[in-house]
Amino acid sequence: MSEPKTTLHETGRYIEAVGRRKTAVARVRISAAKSSKGSFLVNGKDVHAYFPSDDMRVIARDPLVKTKETNMFDVTVLLKGGGIHAQAEALRHGLARAIIANNEGHREPMKKAGFLERDSRAKERRKFGLKKARKAPQWSKR
Repeated sequence: MSEPKTTLHETGRYIEAVGRRKTAVARVRISAAKSSKGSFLVNGKDVHAYFPSDDMRVIARDPLVKTKETNMFDVTVLLKGGGIHAQAEALRHGLARAIIANNEGHREPMKKAGFLERDSRAKERRKFGLKKARKAPQWSKR
């Protein structure tokens, strides 16, 4: 028989998850908060320093706000590739996965909000003989 799953606060370890969007990849680690205010580090910087725009910070923190666990975790993120907006969305995807790995009860609100779905839209490659992915040169009969 399997034992009941323990949460981060009982074990003192961390949970890691990967989030992706376009070519951006986020490796997210969450651990139980050491202080009353949880820390949020992105590539070694504070989230306010890494994402100067308030919109990006809102996207990045969405899973924590949705589950009302903003100060319960210390979050450490390694981001690579993509633009800043794609990185924020990749972080949201990875953070949602990590929170669900900690507590399966948060799966339904995350799924409804669309945080678990990997947005796979990316730029289509250019084909030979065309100017862009689908744009053909002007055709003339003669």
